[in-house]
Amino acid sequence: QIMSQAEGQQKNLVQAIEALPNSGPLTALDQDLLLLKATSAATLSCLGECLSLLQQSMHQVGQQHSRTMSSEGILGWPGPKSQSTEQLKNGALSSLSSASANITWAIVPSAAQDAPALQPNSEHSASELILVEDEMTDTEDNEEEDLGVMDDQRSVILHLISQLKLGMDLTRVVLPTFILEKRSLLEMYANFMAHPDLFLSIAAGATPEERIICFVEYYLTAFHEGRKGAVAKKPYNPIIGETFHCSWDVPKDKVKAFRTNGASTVSKDSAKELGQDQSTCYKLRFVAEQVSHHPPVSCFYCECKEKKMCVNAHVWTKSKFMGMSIGVSMVGEGVLHLLEHEEEYVFTLPSAYARSILTIPWVELGGKVNINCARTGYSATVTFHTKPFYGGKVHRVTAEVKHNPTNTIVCKAQGEWNGTLEFTYSNGDTKVIDTTKLPVIRKKIRPIANQGPLESRRLWQHVTNSLKEGNIDAATEHKHRLEERQRAEERQRAALTTPWKPKYFAKEGDGWLYVNPLWKT
Repeated sequence: QIMSQAEGQQKNLVQAIEALPNSGPLTALDQDLLLLKATSAATLSCLGECLSLLQQSMHQVGQQHSRTMSSEGILGWPGPKSQSTEQLKNGALSSLSSASANITWAIVPSAAQDAPALQPNSEHSASELILVEDEMTDTEDNEEEDLGVMDDQRSVILHLISQLKLGMDLTRVVLPTFILEKRSLLEMYANFMAHPDLFLSIAAGATPEERIICFVEYYLTAFHEGRKGAVAKKPYNPIIGETFHCSWDVPKDKVKAFRTNGASTVSKDSAKELGQDQSTCYKLRFVAEQVSHHPPVSCFYCECKEKKMCVNAHVWTKSKFMGMSIGVSMVGEGVLHLLEHEEEYVFTLPSAYARSILTIPWVELGGKVNINCARTGYSATVTFHTKPFYGGKVHRVTAEVKHNPTNTIVCKAQGEWNGTLEFTYSNGDTKVIDTTKLPVIRKKIRPIANQGPLESRRLWQHVTNSLKEGNIDAATEHKHRLEERQRAEERQRAALTTPWKPKYFAKEGDGWLYVNPLWKT
């Protein structure tokens, strides 16, 4: 009864706000009223979820409850939903009146020219010539600052939130430019390889147990650099057909079973010096491509011929509005191939959550990740823990490596994915890794002048330069041009009934595979 009264009062509040005129001393777009409207809906939703949880607890006294992943990878409460929750998800967060239904982003004229128009499919399918001698050590830092308290941008965020519904798919929602990182999502995947010495060390493991432990150690250290810590910004959404190429020169004396090597104590300067001497280095190559726009699917492939290992992955990013948070599920999987050992490791990726989007935004990872090798019988479970509502630490992660035939735990890990990780092995040994002190081996990339028109750095160069200069209006204009050109190309393909044909990846079953993988050569 109390919930019904609260729902009625909240509904009356929304109607009263939306009934206000669009001009005058008090309007429907008043910042305080938008904040009141958004927070009241989120609060009511939270109360509904709590009521649902309490009702379930009454029927399952003594049983331990835990949050479960929904079919789309977003954390949710188990059990039946209360009436108030369902009503909220079906429209309690109603949109503004038609006069203000669309957000208008500031656009200024610019003489700068964006990348050439997308090429016809036949031309696009032609192979690119990626010359290793053209590659240079990447000097771009592109350090990202936290958004902080967004007083200047809060009205934009509130306006956006007021048009969203709980659980709404954000794939087609245009987000404001000021929250963008200065890199494409395809380059973000490349940055997960910022510790390539640890990646190549997987194949150096003497036993299947050693190799899967090395994989878990690499996996847990990859997110700090790939996600740029916990900065609450998002990379550019890749344009269909967009590609990213790079490579690494990895010092050979740093590639060994990670449990015994000294990679965590090597200075960044010495790693850089060794990385420049190709005679003492392994070559690791990376290519990524955006193979689909709706749904947005990215693929990447990375190989080292000398170590006879490669990884192939496809990821579909699904974003959802969750009240005061935004959740991003990474749907798909990757497969690591160790050809010398005839082993394949299938793995998934965690979800990401942007929290406190109205105050000081921050990002955390969440969900359970599985790593499996069917041939050896070893598997690992990695759990990224989201921060509890009250107390608790942020960015916590735990992991467990098991030999399934004997049901034996061979390794456990705990810590923070962007901080210190502690590993405990079956023989009683322990090891601590500080991800913030691991040396980063810089990738090598061709200068923009030598890149093709659809390569990430060249494609987004004007957006990136405008963001560096702090010119959000110009960045928005360049971004808008790229998106409009993509829509025009999509309409043209639909009119000609010509499907898009990716250049480097081919659809196989539910996934995508690199067209010339190491295991086929």
